[in-house]
Amino acid sequence: MLQTHEISPEQIEQEKLYQGMGLSDHEFEMVKKILGRRPNFTETGIFSVMWSEHCSYKTSKPLLKKFPTKAPHVLQGPGEGAGIIDIGDNQAVVFKIESHNHPSAVEPYQGAATGVGGIIRDVFSMGARPIALMNSLRFGNLTTDRVKYLFSEVVSGIAGYGNCVGIPTVGGEVQFDDSYEDNPLVNAMCIGLIDHADIQKGIAAGIGNTVLYAGAPTGRDGIHGATFASDDLAEDAAKDRPAVQVGDPFMEKLLIEASLEVIHSDALVGMQDMGAAGLTSSASEMASKAGTGMEMDLDLVPQREQHMNAYELMLSESQERMLLVVKKGREQEIIDVFERYGLRAIAVGHVIKEKVFRIKQHGEIQAEIPVDALAEEAPVYHLPAQEATYYQEFQKIGNTIPVVKDHRAVLKQLLQQPTIASKEWVYDQYDSMVQTNTVVAPGSDAAVVRIKGTNKALAITTDCNSRYIYLDPETGGKIAVAEAARNIVCSGARPLGLTDGLNYGNPTNPEVFWQMEKSVEGMSEACDALGTPVISGNVSLYNQSKGKAIFPTPIVGMVGLHESLDHITPSHFQAAGDVIYVIGEAKAEFGGSELQNLLEGIYQGKAPEIDLHVEATRQSQLLTAIQQGMVTSAHDLAEGGLGVALAESLFTDTFLGADINIAADPTVALFSETQSRFLVSVKEAHKEAFEFLVEDAIEIGTVTADGYLTVHNEETVILSEEVEELCNLWRGAIPCLLK
Repeated sequence: MLQTHEISPEQIEQEKLYQGMGLSDHEFEMVKKILGRRPNFTETGIFSVMWSEHCSYKTSKPLLKKFPTKAPHVLQGPGEGAGIIDIGDNQAVVFKIESHNHPSAVEPYQGAATGVGGIIRDVFSMGARPIALMNSLRFGNLTTDRVKYLFSEVVSGIAGYGNCVGIPTVGGEVQFDDSYEDNPLVNAMCIGLIDHADIQKGIAAGIGNTVLYAGAPTGRDGIHGATFASDDLAEDAAKDRPAVQVGDPFMEKLLIEASLEVIHSDALVGMQDMGAAGLTSSASEMASKAGTGMEMDLDLVPQREQHMNAYELMLSESQERMLLVVKKGREQEIIDVFERYGLRAIAVGHVIKEKVFRIKQHGEIQAEIPVDALAEEAPVYHLPAQEATYYQEFQKIGNTIPVVKDHRAVLKQLLQQPTIASKEWVYDQYDSMVQTNTVVAPGSDAAVVRIKGTNKALAITTDCNSRYIYLDPETGGKIAVAEAARNIVCSGARPLGLTDGLNYGNPTNPEVFWQMEKSVEGMSEACDALGTPVISGNVSLYNQSKGKAIFPTPIVGMVGLHESLDHITPSHFQAAGDVIYVIGEAKAEFGGSELQNLLEGIYQGKAPEIDLHVEATRQSQLLTAIQQGMVTSAHDLAEGGLGVALAESLFTDTFLGADINIAADPTVALFSETQSRFLVSVKEAHKEAFEFLVEDAIEIGTVTADGYLTVHNEETVILSEEVEELCNLWRGAIPCLLK
């Protein structure tokens, strides 16, 4: 007999209770057709979370198909907990990025902390040992108590979880703009290492095999979290607090070790973490991927609270939980492993031939749904796109050179802009050295983590300039991928592939969907041009509040390979006497720039242009020069242009100086954000070879020992500033704003 819970199926339909769960009238009719009857309360809840944007990608799926996802070195692309790329020697790197935006807006500490915990589980559920964490954060400007609170608590949550779980947080990025004031973005990335033989997949194969629940008991936290993440953020955010989970990093650490021991047992068939939609998504997805069904008895599920009903148990997003399928008769082997770590592992169901998801409780069937209807057959919407009304207007504005009367003063102001200023206040809270493999810590273009026992290392970065994407989504999408690859190359590594965190407003707004569509097309083109396939990712939509959407923000998390530790290249100048080069000329491109933001307080005009052939050529030539030992430092030119890059390249404990000669208009030369450019220093002895190899290299000066950044145009001194003073301004900006 099918149990209908306290609310009858008729009442659910008549009162349209399904709408409160996130199902449309059309979708509810689809559910009735699939089941051949009205769904009960629990079934309605299960469909609503599995068909939410967060779980099904129902509006973004047509766009995601545009990404290049295959390459000879890709072992696992999108579709599992995380993607996998071969790095040689029978080893692979596993990585993924995922958002926790709405929870972080409502309960910033726990929202950020559980975002970290969830992405870690995605990686070790593949059988990989997590070796590093990254993040990409967006907030409003640091001018209100609310934004300062969100910023401080998110950083504390990331640090609190990552530090306790024992995985180094090695870098990331933080940007500030008004569009994120009510809707901050918190994207967490995890990177793991794995031997090819240990790769696991989340499948429920083998009829009669046992389903094991392992880890923390289930509580009422996070119920309908996936639906919460698939709707606009409520103005009264406090009402959504029950949808925010609570994490326990110490239990996560035990779960990591137990899970990584279990993968060596041939009794294990499949494993998946309970992420968004909790027990519902992990169980139904594992069965659907294997072409099987699953039957579960909720009376056997460990429960943290009394009298939890089927709806609550199936939709809870309590943290630190895993679902495993093990061979029948060998359950105790797996249970014993978890018990050695003080964790419970309990049989809660079994794999069945019939392709249905059957849930029992108190001897009654609480839900019976075809598994493919939940995982593979969710509705897909091809939404209308309409070019944003501002786009043509911005294109007509074109490029003008801002009037800068005092370049010295402007450089100082730019260094104190929160997006450019030092993020030491942030990353000093992170333990970046635990596991003792971090070679390049936070603060460089890319973090670098050594692969223990080898002469290789991984370079990792997160990037996205959302201002460019707002002005021109397609061009901005290309730039996001190119800048990430640029950072990897500057560190001395070869880019391998990327994971994306696609953050946008409400997709039912045709202009927002146009932003999505065009930026994905731009990203895809850049991925093809630079040989960086998309192997995993996450989509976070409905990032808006009070009818105002965030800037379109598709985060790129990229990983590269150092084939030798000798190739690791710092971003700071190294020694007096080294020759300084810029690769690529500056043009008058200020649309979306930090200078435009500083002087005008708005973003308008054209985004910087990018030629992907030029980008690929320069990256290839620079990487070759690095690998041949010619380059002593490399830094990409990004926000703030050459002026900021020069200053940042001097911010070391030794406070070297630089004597720079520019030939162009000083404003263009110093502050333009023209793309595909690098700032490089080279030993005098390597000048000729470097100039022969890197065709667009322009010599602009010399590293000095005087502790001054001096820029002149022929005989005219544009600026001459003490590096230590500039550094103090740069380092002190964010702490000063937080007071």
